[in-house]
Amino acid sequence: MAMIQVKNLTRIFDVSKPWLNRVIERLPKAMLTAVSDVSFDVEERTVYSLVGESGSGKSTIGKMAVGLLKPTDGSVLINDIDLSRETDGGKLDKARSDIQMIFQDPYASLNPRWRVREIINEPVSARGGNVVGLAEKLLEQVGLSSLDADKFPHEFSGGQRQRICIARALASEPKLIVCDEPTSALDVSVQAQVLNLMSDLQENLGLTYLFISHDLTVVQHISDKIGVLYLGRLVEEATPDELFENPKHPYSQMLLAAAPKMDGFGREIDPPQGEIPDPINPPTGCAFHPRCPIATAKCSAERPEMRVVRGARVACHLAE
Repeated sequence: MAMIQVKNLTRIFDVSKPWLNRVIERLPKAMLTAVSDVSFDVEERTVYSLVGESGSGKSTIGKMAVGLLKPTDGSVLINDIDLSRETDGGKLDKARSDIQMIFQDPYASLNPRWRVREIINEPVSARGGNVVGLAEKLLEQVGLSSLDADKFPHEFSGGQRQRICIARALASEPKLIVCDEPTSALDVSVQAQVLNLMSDLQENLGLTYLFISHDLTVVQHISDKIGVLYLGRLVEEATPDELFENPKHPYSQMLLAAAPKMDGFGREIDPPQGEIPDPINPPTGCAFHPRCPIATAKCSAERPEMRVVRGARVACHLAE
């Protein structure tokens, strides 16, 4: 059963200059398409990862999944409940109680006036739960000291703040956690501890993760299924084994070829070609065709649909 159903999801931001500037300079409105017609499902008790270059729409999808942003078009269903359109307060409250998010920027997501104990306990105490000893236990699980519960966020480094964010997300034992670069600020040894902790919690509590990351090694280790995003579009979806051993979309192939490899010293590869197109004025057809080494006239004229090719879903006219 799918816990998250993303259907034709689109998000457009108005990034226009102020009205008076546009009148004086005779400029039209500028609309930025951050996410464009994305569809995928996340099964219960699995890890679905989104990867792609900066600006590909990963974090925007994560924020729409937890209801922080409303879709311009399409929908995100959490256990068949659309957080942006549901009018039944009871259903909304129940759905939200099962969701937590780990944000990419720990500096912006912690209240500087609260002690760490209050920050971690808040998701539980807000619903009347027992918080005795909870913060201390979770701090030790994420590699900090129980004595840190009495400190303020400004007393910690960036990596330590991210661990506090992870502890807060785990406090209420949610069913779904949207992880937006949860280990990007941590050193390698702590990354392994946190990922192992998240895997144990998933197994013991039946958690579902929507995992957003730039680190292909982490994604390969933790994921059950991976979605590759480019310029707000889902271009390939496959299992880790299928994606890393036999990527089918030219962008996926370029992404994996550019990644560091332990046995890759001295290897010669062609650098990625071109620049990411302007999302305010995206190219016609396939968004990747200006950088694609095998693009044809059809690629620039017609947007490819997601289709199944040898066990993976691929948006490419030439995937075979």
